[in-house]
Parts: sequence; structure tokens; C-alpha cells
Amino acid sequence: MPTFTRRHLLQLAATVPIAAASSAFGQPALRKKVPIGLEMFTLRAEEEKDRMATLQAIAEMGYDGVEFYGIYTAWTHDYAKSVRARLDALNLRCFSTHTRRGDFAAETFSKVIELNQILGSRHVIMAHSEKVDGDDGWKRLAETLTSAHEKLRPHGLGAGFHNYPVEFRPVNGTRPIDILTANTPKDFGFQLDTVGPLQAGADLVAFVKANPGRITSYHLKDWSPGEGGGRVLLGEGKGPWKALFDAAESVGGVEYYLVEQEGSRFTPMETAKRSLEALRTLRAS
Repeated sequence: MPTFTRRHLLQLAATVPIAAASSAFGQPALRKKVPIGLEMFTLRAEEEKDRMATLQAIAEMGYDGVEFYGIYTAWTHDYAKSVRARLDALNLRCFSTHTRRGDFAAETFSKVIELNQILGSRHVIMAHSEKVDGDDGWKRLAETLTSAHEKLRPHGLGAGFHNYPVEFRPVNGTRPIDILTANTPKDFGFQLDTVGPLQAGADLVAFVKANPGRITSYHLKDWSPGEGGGRVLLGEGKGPWKALFDAAESVGGVEYYLVEQEGSRFTPMETAKRSLEALRTLRAS
């Protein structure tokens, strides 16, 4: 076994990238900085009671930002400005908004754009495909998403799509998610809800690798078959987290991660806190 002097170590450090050097000495490779946000649906009851206090609690937990869900489209412009002021005061960002498919209609989309601009959001994510009939229906949905994306571009925004399990289940040999990726622009981003592929038995890491630069955000949820299902915390289920983070950060184009937990054995506040701690641990492993 060779003996490494301080001089040897400095020479090695000068020629080996930091991440590789960390691995060489038995330490986990350093990951690039990716901000972590909370999908507000995780704390929906708390938010309904006092949104501003809930945002403060999120900041105190150590989150970098949030994603608001469908109810935000009912806000007035003045109220959205007050929410933005609170975010700024807490050093939180609004990474994106989860927006109902119906609000992508022409008569409501202008307000969606205005609210996202006020909040500082960069991505308007379609939260759910709702009812879709056959391959042609998915292609029409792709047209809707593409049209929204084109309308958002001049405003410095982009459209995105959030999956459910249905998009990863083949119909007549074709997965709806593959129809959507094939029929939207290359700069159109997808938000991968990890529980969907896990429930559908799909390979979510392979999906990320097959769509380089296009999986820009994630709803990180674990899943375990049987009782408990999606109520387990990150790291307690079947999620291939190390491989997913490696793919997301090397080829996937991730801009931010989002914790979303619709329920667990803990209170919602405790769930949000524990989920953030678990995510940090998993990324460091």
C-alpha cells in the first residue's frame, strides 16, 4: 500500500476532478447544486388556514422554493403580488405552478401568464391530462401543450407536463408519455412524478436518459407495493434514487427538485421536514 504525503495529495488534487477525487478517497462524489422546493399540495390544509405562515415554515425547514397548485388561478393580481412579496422576504422562489388543463384554454390563459409573471415562476406545468381518448387524443394534447409553450416563450416562461401512472402504461403497444415527447418541441420540459412510473412498472431512469435535457423538474415520491403505497417517505420504497439523481443531473437537464407527499404516517409539517432531510441524505449517498 503506497504512502501518500501531503505533497502527493496536492499533486493528485490538481490533476483529478473534485468529484472523482472524492470517490477515489472513499467519499461520495459531490453533486452539483440543484435547488429543492416543496409542492404546496403537501401542506394544502395548512396553506388554506394561513398561506403566509406556511411559507415561513417552509423557509425555516430549509427549502429553496415552492410550486403552487391549481387554486392559484383564482387569486387576484394584488393578492399574487402580496404572495410574491412574502416569497422575496423569505428568500424563497416560485419555481413553477401546477395548472389545471382547463386553465390552458384561450379565455383563461392570459391571466395564467400574468399570475406566473407576478409570482416569478418560470414554468407553467399542466397538472393532469384528464380524460384522453386514444393516440389521436394524446396527439391533440401535445398540440395544446405546444401552443401554450409558444405563447409563453415571449414572456420568458415555458410550458411543461406532469405525468400520472396512466402516461406510462402502454395502450396498444404505445405509451402516452412517448407520444407526448415525440410531438412537443425539444425545449418543452417534462415534470417527472416518480410515483407514476413506479406504479406502472416502468423504468423511470431509462425515460430520463431517453429524453436528454427535457426532464427539467421532478415530483419526488417513493412507492412501495401493498399497504402504504405512496404514503411511504423517500428512501422507504422502490425508488432507484441514486441512479435517478445521476441521470437527472448528467443528462436529464434538471433545474429543480420538488418534494410532494400527499400523506404519510406523520403530520403534514413533519412529513415535509422529514422528506427534505431524506432527499438530502439520498443525494449525498
